[in-house]
Amino acid sequence: MKFGVNTWVWTAPLTIPDLKTLAPHIKKGGFDWIELPVEGVDDYDPVEAGAIIRDCGLGASICAAMGPDRDLIHEDKAIQENGVAYLRQCLDIAKTVGATNLVGPLYSAVGRTWQSTPQERERDLELLVSYLRPLADYAADRGVTMCVEPLNRFETSFINLARQVIEVVERVDRPACQIMLDTFHMNIEESSLGDAIRSVGSRLRHFHSCENDRSAPGAGHVPWNEVAQALKDINYDGPVVIESFTPKVKSIARAAAIWRPLAASPDALAFNGLAFLKKLLA
Repeated sequence: MKFGVNTWVWTAPLTIPDLKTLAPHIKKGGFDWIELPVEGVDDYDPVEAGAIIRDCGLGASICAAMGPDRDLIHEDKAIQENGVAYLRQCLDIAKTVGATNLVGPLYSAVGRTWQSTPQERERDLELLVSYLRPLADYAADRGVTMCVEPLNRFETSFINLARQVIEVVERVDRPACQIMLDTFHMNIEESSLGDAIRSVGSRLRHFHSCENDRSAPGAGHVPWNEVAQALKDINYDGPVVIESFTPKVKSIARAAAIWRPLAASPDALAFNGLAFLKKLLA
């Protein structure tokens, strides 16, 4: 496995000066993977970002930030098309940076919830698949895998469970469209984290290891032994990434409902979490 961390633990939006400081700091602390969010497609130069990451010997993934104007199943066609254009740009950034995965809720804006009938849900699924198929082909041409993430019920009403994201990926039916799971969301939605992981099986290409309150893994009540056994059962050997958010950046803290510090410092959250995960999954 490759142990990683998302730069949202320290800062947002990410800039090149931030990355020049964070990448060697992350490597020195024992990580071998870094995850770069794309809040704005012009926040950092991907050529320079890729060079920094390669110089540090880190693997990389790109994390999409699906805002209100980036939504593939919105009723407004212009918002749908803007979401598709944004994801294509994220895939271009991933290729340039040298990232292997584009991860996140690649379907709808985070925080948008609604009730739908079975017929309306089926319509939205068909619309989503019609967009994800060509995006997956675009990803494959760039050597990138799209990893679709279920979120908890407070962040979306569309895909909350492993079985729901499996349905999407099976309908898309493209090698470059696979699955990401996140223990923070699973802890809210799944009756068994282990069974959910096993149900995804070889489709699992990216894994976010987050505590139940988004603090350092191992500091809360996520059933980590169950998670570890399930990852072993499916022979998972991909990235295991800590994702949390600094409360110092008000915009991202509000979006992620981070109202208090989750550890003594961002470093404590990242490096204590890393030590726990390495012991758990070694």
